[in-house]
Amino acid sequence: MSFREECGICGRVLRAYRLRKCSRCKRLFCRDCMVPDVATGNPLEPLCLHCARRVVAPRSVSKYAGLAAHLKFRGSFTKLVTLSLARIDGLIGSNLPMSAYKDVGWWANSPSSAHARSWLDSGWDVQEVNLREGLVVFKKVRETRIKRKRRKGETNKPFTPVPVRPIKPRAPSKTKVSKLYARIKNLERQRSALKGSVRSPYEKRLFKSSEKPR
Repeated sequence: MSFREECGICGRVLRAYRLRKCSRCKRLFCRDCMVPDVATGNPLEPLCLHCARRVVAPRSVSKYAGLAAHLKFRGSFTKLVTLSLARIDGLIGSNLPMSAYKDVGWWANSPSSAHARSWLDSGWDVQEVNLREGLVVFKKVRETRIKRKRRKGETNKPFTPVPVRPIKPRAPSKTKVSKLYARIKNLERQRSALKGSVRSPYEKRLFKSSEKPR
């Protein structure tokens, strides 16, 4: 009996031996949805079309994405943020252009500039710029929702807590109780037998072994 699997791209259901595993995402795909490794050209390490597209044309990340992420994080608990130019350099991972240190107009809230869109899309505006002290004050002007990817088959249902079953106290078994009771009885018998035959060290010093205390 041969198992059948579904291709992750085209959705065709084929036998397992007709599917191949992507060397990057480790999922199963049919041969029509796979290509040799686009980086090395090795046919023994095939890639699916999704992974091949990511290798050939990766998504371009904005230079100021770190600044936008920091403002979104700070927006959850404050409406005014003061950042130094050195701090902004650390957030974006590189140096700001020289015009940012000399020209106040570089910090204008203009949607046409790429650097301004980083804080405008995050719901912030530049309120004040002090180039002498190297400080920039951002003000939150609107709320932005964080987009969350939905999983396959996920629906917007209200949260319902899982019912918890009450833990019932278990009574000890009769076998264990009887064994414990028998053990206690045996210990009592041993103690009673030892009391009549064994003397304490104090009695041994006062009386001889042949005499008994009165």
